[in-house]
Amino acid sequence: TEEKLGQAEKTELDAHLENLLSKAECTKLWTEKIMKQTEVLLQPNPNARIEEFVYEKLDRKAPSRMNNPELLGQYMIDAGNEFGPGTAYGNALIKCGETQKRIGTADRELIQTSAINFLTPLRNFIEGDYKTITKERKLLQNKRLDLDAAKTRLKKAKVAEARAASEQEVRITQSEFDRQAEITRLLLEGISSTHAHHLRCLNDFVEAQMTYYAQCYQYMLDLQKQLGSFPSTFLSNNNQSSSTSVQSVSTPSVLASASASLPSVSNSIVTSGISELKSSSGNRKARVLYDYDAANSSELSLLADEVITVYSIPGMDSDWLMGERGNQKGKVPITYLELLN
Repeated sequence: TEEKLGQAEKTELDAHLENLLSKAECTKLWTEKIMKQTEVLLQPNPNARIEEFVYEKLDRKAPSRMNNPELLGQYMIDAGNEFGPGTAYGNALIKCGETQKRIGTADRELIQTSAINFLTPLRNFIEGDYKTITKERKLLQNKRLDLDAAKTRLKKAKVAEARAASEQEVRITQSEFDRQAEITRLLLEGISSTHAHHLRCLNDFVEAQMTYYAQCYQYMLDLQKQLGSFPSTFLSNNNQSSSTSVQSVSTPSVLASASASLPSVSNSIVTSGISELKSSSGNRKARVLYDYDAANSSELSLLADEVITVYSIPGMDSDWLMGERGNQKGKVPITYLELLN
């Protein structure tokens, strides 16, 4: 109290110890922030985080639930089966759903690996090492107060006997203070090895993220190959012109080619092949990519994987070609076709 009121002298800690204490506090503060934000990153749902915390405190296993990608994947698969796996949309939904579920599994693995290799060591520091440091630091504070109180009593001692007793008390409290300061210093110097340990844990976390994103990228790459030219099909179903379709899908195509050279045929090649066909009066063979039900008598129904003859006639809509199968003929949407050499 006298210290707070500015009436008593205070024994200062040496500069090295003060620096170590400051470093320990800084480490604790940022470790907590990084740990909490990593938990938010891995599990954005606060209710789920609270539930996991409660189960952890009760020493019970949290119930296993589908994560968001798995749930979306299941909905897509169910919808695809409902619409019909034989239809273009149904088939695409099932393929997308399976990929979402694989991403969900990768997400689980990231959370599990990160919890073991990164979050647990950080939490152990906060709940273990730093608590020990705090306890010893509090003891040091008490020893310092004892020493300063003894020094104050020595100053006030008038009688020789009282002075001798006070000097003895100062020697004892000084010795205890020095001993506690040394214990605290040794503990605090361990912060450097804590940083080195956390650095290894950080590398493990980065590696887990790298594995996760590589898996997700590979899954999406595989899905893109499976879907082929589905994106332009969806656009054509909205009655947009072919030029708009090509423009709309050009950005993902550029991004995909920049990140990896895909074996699938690019939209520009397909478009140029159809442009050549439209400009000439000849015909070409084309493979049907997906089932198509004719909307009226002027159109030709198609079955996936069959080969038909296609040609263009003057004044025809840019999204369509004339198709022939034996004696049957009618308009067919170009986005459902793959021109054969």
